[in-house]
Amino acid sequence: MVAAVKRARPVLAVTGATGFVGRHLLRLAREAGHPLRALTRGWRPPEQGIDWIDGALDRPDALAKLVDGADAVIHIAGLINAPTRAAFEAVNVGGTANMIDAARAIGVRRFIHISSLAAREPDLSDYGWSKAKSERVVAASGLDWTIVRPPAIYGPGDRETFELFKMARRGFVALPPGGRFSLIHVEDLCRLILALPGEQETVCETYEPDDGTDQGWEHRHFARTLARAFGRRTATVAVPKLVMKGASRLDTLVRGEGAKLTPDRVRYFCHPDWVVTAESRPPDQLWKASIRTPAGLKATADWYLDQGWLR
Repeated sequence: MVAAVKRARPVLAVTGATGFVGRHLLRLAREAGHPLRALTRGWRPPEQGIDWIDGALDRPDALAKLVDGADAVIHIAGLINAPTRAAFEAVNVGGTANMIDAARAIGVRRFIHISSLAAREPDLSDYGWSKAKSERVVAASGLDWTIVRPPAIYGPGDRETFELFKMARRGFVALPPGGRFSLIHVEDLCRLILALPGEQETVCETYEPDDGTDQGWEHRHFARTLARAFGRRTATVAVPKLVMKGASRLDTLVRGEGAKLTPDRVRYFCHPDWVVTAESRPPDQLWKASIRTPAGLKATADWYLDQGWLR
């Protein structure tokens, strides 16, 4: 009797590996047995199963080293906050084009591009415009591409949704004007990404994954669910767009290019529909979200408390 040959996991070249999503992806990929090549700015201590490549998206020599020997590229790196459209374009569009060039030069055909649901509304924000343009670059690449458009991502270690957790902990959550949105736990997102490289049926597809909640979450319902993760109730207030615009100008005056609430983000936050398109969800036979959002929020809140992020 001939023993079955165990199929080797594909070698993955990962950008954005030191960011929030990238860190979780590397951990899950290592657990699944994927050999990894990961881009980093500056020295990183050696880690079993990870070949760290010192470089950046504007360094072709580093990108060539990153993709050499890889079976698939997972392109996560990008800017989510920037002072100008040109800054978004340089990284989100130019960096994507550079990665495609590197993959084509080496002969790596599989390309997984992590975009954003914001790409669905390119006229709404410079960020969304840059992500939509990056998708067009990927679609025209000639590679075996798949695009993933996550909605809001949360989970242990995230600094973007952390602000909501802080407010819920204090018992008062300021919200954008009325609307609905989708979200996804970072581990569910990473499981989807890792399911894609070997699936030919996903080539030239664009997916919008979420937690499985039909029609998404209404803002107040989500805030109250988040507060229950801390065992308390919370007051909520919908902040008018005009007030948010004023706050963004103040934040820009105080923090300059480090401002978090930019006019670009105000336009994004105030859009009433950030719910994934049901027809664009990944097929069930490929992937389904496994983390229920109330449980995921509780586990994330506990992580923030354990790490001392919340007092």
